[in-house]
Amino acid sequence: MSSLNVYADNNPGTPIIHLTDPKRIASELSAINVRFERWDSPVVPPRTASEAEVLDAYRPYLDQLMGETGAGSADVLRVGPETQGWAQARGKYLSEHVHSEDEVRFFVHGQGDFILHVGGRVYDVRCTAGDLISVPAGIPHWFDGGETPDFVTLRVFTNPDGWIAQYTGSDIAARFPVEA
Repeated sequence: MSSLNVYADNNPGTPIIHLTDPKRIASELSAINVRFERWDSPVVPPRTASEAEVLDAYRPYLDQLMGETGAGSADVLRVGPETQGWAQARGKYLSEHVHSEDEVRFFVHGQGDFILHVGGRVYDVRCTAGDLISVPAGIPHWFDGGETPDFVTLRVFTNPDGWIAQYTGSDIAARFPVEA
């Protein structure tokens, strides 16, 4: 289930907001210019579907999103327990960083947490299958796909160089571990 927990950035133990309704999550995140929405596809491709099959299943949504944002490309990222180098990659994703362009992800299967650090608050957004999140360029954040990841996402981008992480040097991510 999708969820949002919001914390004061000096108090990782107690959320000040806890939401599970996607419309309320979207409303809360819109206040910090983060887009969150549910896509209900009539056909969800199997986890093992080819990249073309996954892209085709969501083509109407992708075309609309890419038209709105000016993004020029989309691809499929598939991460599972068998993914080579995941532990090393996860370590990088768990450090607070920013990107020079929006980070847009749609979860086809599985789940992952985007954790955003904005205005003295930490927003832990649990994204699950059917969720779209768009984190604007320059928003400090980190991502946790879990110790044993199992997710398939669509990535939408204008320039692949735009999602090269620029690390902030903050240790805040270590103080806000994702709850299972």
